Amino acid sequence: MDTLQHDGDEMEWKESARWVKFEEKVEEGGERWSKPHVSSLSLHSLFELRACLQTGTVLLDLNGHSLPQIIDDVIEKQIEDGLLKPDLRDKVSYVLLRKHRHQTKKPIHRSLVDIGKSVSSTTNRSPARIPPAATNLRRSTEDLRIRQKANYGRLRHAQSRSMNDISVTPNTDQLRNKFMKKIPKDAEASNVLVGEVAFLDQPLVAFVRLVQSILLGGVTEVPVPTRFLFILLGPAGKAKSYNEIGRAIAALMVDELFSDVAYRARTREDLIAGVDEFLDEVIVLPPGEWDPNIRIEPPKKVTSADKRKSVLPLHELGQMNGSVGGGGGGGPGGAGSGGEDGEMPAAHEIGEELLWTGRFCGGLFLDIKRKWPWFPSDFYDGFHLQSVSAVLFIYLGCITNAITFGGLLGDATDNYQGVMESFLGTAMAGSVFCLFAGQPLIILSSTGPILIFEKLLFDFSKGNGIDYMEFRLWIGLHAALQCLALVAADASFIVQYITRFTEEGFSSLISFIFIYDAVKKMVGAFQYFPLNRDFKPDDITTYRCQCVAPDAVNTTLFNTSAPLAPNITNSSLSDPVNLTALDWSQLSKKECLKYGGSLLGPSCKFVPDLALMSFILFFGTYSMTLTLKKFKFSRYFPTKLRKLVSDFSIFLSILMFVGLDGLFGLDTPKLRVPTDFKPTRVDRGWLIFPFGKNPWWIYPASALPALLVTILVFMDQQITAVIVNRKENKLRKASGYHLDLLWVGLLLGVCSFLGLPWYVAATVISIAHIDSLKMETETSAPGEQPQFLGVREQRVTGLIVFILTGTSVFLAPILKYIPMPVLYGVFLYMGVASLNGIQFWDRCKLFLMPAKHQPDYAFLRHVPLRRVHLFTLVQALCLAVLWALKSTVAAIVFPVMILGLIIVRKMLDLVFSQHDLAWVDNIIPEREKKKERDPRTPRAPGRDGKGGGRGTERRRRRRRRAAGGAALAHGEAEPRLPPPSVIKIPSDLAQTDPQNGIHCIARKRSSSWSYPL
Repeated sequence: MDTLQHDGDEMEWKESARWVKFEEKVEEGGERWSKPHVSSLSLHSLFELRACLQTGTVLLDLNGHSLPQIIDDVIEKQIEDGLLKPDLRDKVSYVLLRKHRHQTKKPIHRSLVDIGKSVSSTTNRSPARIPPAATNLRRSTEDLRIRQKANYGRLRHAQSRSMNDISVTPNTDQLRNKFMKKIPKDAEASNVLVGEVAFLDQPLVAFVRLVQSILLGGVTEVPVPTRFLFILLGPAGKAKSYNEIGRAIAALMVDELFSDVAYRARTREDLIAGVDEFLDEVIVLPPGEWDPNIRIEPPKKVTSADKRKSVLPLHELGQMNGSVGGGGGGGPGGAGSGGEDGEMPAAHEIGEELLWTGRFCGGLFLDIKRKWPWFPSDFYDGFHLQSVSAVLFIYLGCITNAITFGGLLGDATDNYQGVMESFLGTAMAGSVFCLFAGQPLIILSSTGPILIFEKLLFDFSKGNGIDYMEFRLWIGLHAALQCLALVAADASFIVQYITRFTEEGFSSLISFIFIYDAVKKMVGAFQYFPLNRDFKPDDITTYRCQCVAPDAVNTTLFNTSAPLAPNITNSSLSDPVNLTALDWSQLSKKECLKYGGSLLGPSCKFVPDLALMSFILFFGTYSMTLTLKKFKFSRYFPTKLRKLVSDFSIFLSILMFVGLDGLFGLDTPKLRVPTDFKPTRVDRGWLIFPFGKNPWWIYPASALPALLVTILVFMDQQITAVIVNRKENKLRKASGYHLDLLWVGLLLGVCSFLGLPWYVAATVISIAHIDSLKMETETSAPGEQPQFLGVREQRVTGLIVFILTGTSVFLAPILKYIPMPVLYGVFLYMGVASLNGIQFWDRCKLFLMPAKHQPDYAFLRHVPLRRVHLFTLVQALCLAVLWALKSTVAAIVFPVMILGLIIVRKMLDLVFSQHDLAWVDNIIPEREKKKERDPRTPRAPGRDGKGGGRGTERRRRRRRRAAGGAALAHGEAEPRLPPPSVIKIPSDLAQTDPQNGIHCIARKRSSSWSYPL
């Protein structure tokens, strides 16, 4: 918005405010822009604006080519309508064609030096000093003079005087303006010009919409084409009123609904109807309770235009400000994507990936068909700087996990599977899965239940004289075949019954396991390296430790590198020496113990405070990662630098504390990576032979324990896939539940033949992978929070991570400098970060909050607090049972208990109403299928000609919902309408009148407008 500034006889348009989404004002000092804030408009200014549009000039679809021509048409229309005296044409034109000075330009007394000259002085300039743009503009103006009518002579004279004030091409300041980065692509400008002049008796108002947007050169701050122009010139003395009207129209033009009306309006009445709709939604603040000078900070979330387009009456939408029927506040604790006032949360939608086809491998073939078109983009989409930070983060998590589980597997299986097998299996299984699976964002890893199964299987084999590796091979082969059978039968459709209750219970359990293990390992450091609590500074003179020689009767040879007594010469080293000749007081602690000596003294048990240093590295890595991850929301440094630091937060934290550890030089426990490519046990090879060591009946009997492995793999894999594919992540590429399970089953068999650990989807690491690849809008309006766009879906990061894991044997000289407490800190961060956005965790925190301090979650508006607490307690009890099972030998039935969560959730239908469950969980799909079908709807024949199957009926129901009101065209008496908002009528099904055409009318409370199709 530009306001007219006067400096004696000179005038210019000075930019005073701008809107992209929120308002920014030029501060009184004129040197800077204000912070973006919500426009606080007076109700009177909106009514005055409405009156201006009723009485002023409205030109819709004006064919404009330049600002002088647009001004010419506006003035001519004003004169035709009797709104402007003809003798004021020159003065109005002169004012409207004055130079525009933006915030980045010089003040008026400097910028007007070269432009406030007459036409004669301009023509006396040297041709070399005239810009090419001005020359071309004068030539086009001369042509225009010839074509225009004679009565435009005075206007042409005014234009000739003003030509040097308006440039048609963007100047250098405009092209270099960094504000251009904040403007969305293909944006169009709306210029508002307001001012007061002495020669007018009544306001001159014009609203102009161009047929096609054009660049008006220096009129706009940045080189954005102009589509709309609002002009308000009035008599002197009402500058503040004119300014408020200008702010009102500017705020209206950035409103999504009114902007849509402005683009589609055919008449003046349509614009006025749009203003009325805006007024219907305006919220008035009492002047005695609010200071208009206070600038309202932009909200983190605003109601979308789709929600506001609802055509339901106000009393059906529920009252504002949190009535029983209200919603809103659908923050992180909201149910699904719902949470708006009066609107039910999003239903538990079932994607076509989980529909039961009824055909052999039908779901698998559809998965391949859906994923194939995306396969090339899965590679070139990964070439981005953000992928580098994701690779570093997930790689460190994977190798830490591989070393941890490898060591535990070695202890549980007597080193039949160790760290080397864990590294090789992780690299091979992960690479193949990321290359060919349906959801490459899932990270494969060993899990706790598999570790417990391996331990129980080894103990059983050892106690019954069964060869462990051969028995394990047959179990793996049976489990692989069972997984393939599940794929062929489309068994993944069971996943549709996994609701938020089961998802959050499982993911919370895995997150707590990560947190618990990280803290447990850190506490273990205090046991290995206890703090020196008994140290007394006053007794420091008594602290000593000496090496005492063994009994004199015991003699032996010793290493010639050991220190000798002064009377022993080098010539005697080749002969056996009695230990009594050794100077024991000069030996180190290791040498003393090596040669059979003993340590004596109060300081012999001294250990450096490695535990305290380990805790600093552990908690420092976690805290620094958390801080740097939030750094992109900081006020310091440019946006690009903040985002870069946030993306590489984990790598920078690890680098910082590895350097801190090296600076102190303490012997903290370091990362140990195998350096030789060979099996952990020397008596086993890389290939397990399936026959010869066990009785024949072991081979078919292995199918029974394999069933437990299959259930475990199926539940772990599919629940993690549901969490990764949830709609909150906005994944646009198709998922592939059947294809994922196929490759997990095949890899299960391959790993069994190679004697490698079994791998399945790792929930926490997969969630961390998703978080590290989240994308946000690169350009956002000032004051607007960056919008989450989705996840960078590709196969490159996972592939590189697992390739690096396989080559970690060669990176051992570098990795050995990383302290283990630093990696434990990364584990802690992964566990805590994966709890973010889990509604169960948000509901748990409500127990510690008084009601008046609780966040404005959507489910709290619709469900009584005691019911919310009851649902949370049930979920927490289930989680406690799972934790207890995990910590005992009963963990082998852990996958069966995951299935039990689905049963518990089904039983909750008897305790909670469907309304409550819709807000704190999801409605189980089975309830939809039990609804009585409309008897008027004919049953479409299925493949057998007798009626549609379950999937056919579901697809038919979706088509009816998508068609909406199309049934009206076919004469259905009571068509099923979609829930709120708009009834979509396909144009090819609606009745048409060739003469009069169709007019779609959208009505909302107090007014309506219509647009011909």
